[in-house]
Amino acid sequence: MKAMSTSTDTPRGARKAQTYLPEADAREEILDFAELMRELEVFLAQSSSKAALVDPQGNERPIPDEIFRILDQVTNALAAGEGITIVPQGMTMTTQQAADFLGISRPTLVRLLEAGDIAYDKPGRHRRVRLEDLVAYQANFRAERRAALRELQRANLGAEVQVGNPADVKRRAELDAE
Repeated sequence: MKAMSTSTDTPRGARKAQTYLPEADAREEILDFAELMRELEVFLAQSSSKAALVDPQGNERPIPDEIFRILDQVTNALAAGEGITIVPQGMTMTTQQAADFLGISRPTLVRLLEAGDIAYDKPGRHRRVRLEDLVAYQANFRAERRAALRELQRANLGAEVQVGNPADVKRRAELDAE
C-alpha cells in the first residue's frame, strides 16, 4: 500500500490528509481480504457476534460497528483498484482545494462563499473553508437537486397520466408520498 500526503494538507503542520493507493503487487492480497470481509459481513448479519481483533496475547477486542463499516468501505475501494483519502473532519482548505473537492471552478466557489452558501474564515488575506462546511453544502445541494428532479417527474407524469393506467396512478402516488 503506497501512502502519500495530498495537496489537501492543512497549513502550519496541522493534521494532514493521507491518500493510500493500492499497489499492483498487493492486488491479490487485497482481493482475498475483500472476499474475507464479504464472508464476515454475511456471517455477522446472521448472528449476534461482532468482528474482533486478536492482540499478541490472544485477547479479543470487539471492533465497533462504525469502524467495521469504514474498514469494509476502504477494503471495497482498494479491491476495485481505487485510492482512498483520509481527511480530518476539521481540516481547512484553500479556495482552490475546496473547489477541487466540489468539482467546480475556483471563481464559482468564491461566488458561493460570498453569497453565503458556504461558510468560510478569512484569518488574513486568504479565505479558508472547513471540510465539514463543504460536506454540508454538498449534501444540501444533492438534496435540493433530488427534490427538483422529483418535482420535474411529478410535472411530467401529471402531463402524461393516462386515465385508468394503474402504473401511472401508482407512480404518481409514490412521488406524492416522497
